[in-house]
Amino acid sequence: MVRPLGLPFDPIERAGETWEERFGPAAAMRAATSVFRVQQILLARFDEVLKPHRLTFARYEVLVLLTFSRRGELPLKVIGSRLMVHPTSVTNAIDRLVAAGYVDRRPNPADGRGVLAAITARGREVVEVATRALTELEFGLGDLPEAEQVTLFEILRQVRLGAGDVADVDPVT
Repeated sequence: MVRPLGLPFDPIERAGETWEERFGPAAAMRAATSVFRVQQILLARFDEVLKPHRLTFARYEVLVLLTFSRRGELPLKVIGSRLMVHPTSVTNAIDRLVAAGYVDRRPNPADGRGVLAAITARGREVVEVATRALTELEFGLGDLPEAEQVTLFEILRQVRLGAGDVADVDPVT
């Protein structure tokens, strides 16, 4: 669980005030710093509910991606591109998932040098349990009404689109 700071003031707001005195407008700095702090909070909340299942959020994402695939298996390079992570991170996650019995690894018959990761029956079971836990937690965003969760997604999506996460932009429906 994330350690509550319990401060009598908001340190990001205080930093923003100091920033404005020294450098000028602080809206972007406040927002970016808040995003980083919220990421820490969310990861701590996720870790709390996923740790009993020998999962981190990164490993959970791999399992979910595998359950979404047609055959329950994907090449490691596809996993990396879909989850937007470095190949080393994918390899590390797959190693841990194999050790836990949630994924099997085998050569990719379509690519002599490639590797496939395939979800196991145990992996499918843990995805169901972990998904219930994260859903009950409202993915750590239960402090916000659903309409604000939608707005937050739309706002953050603009940053992701500006960074080129998606080549062809379709409106969210």
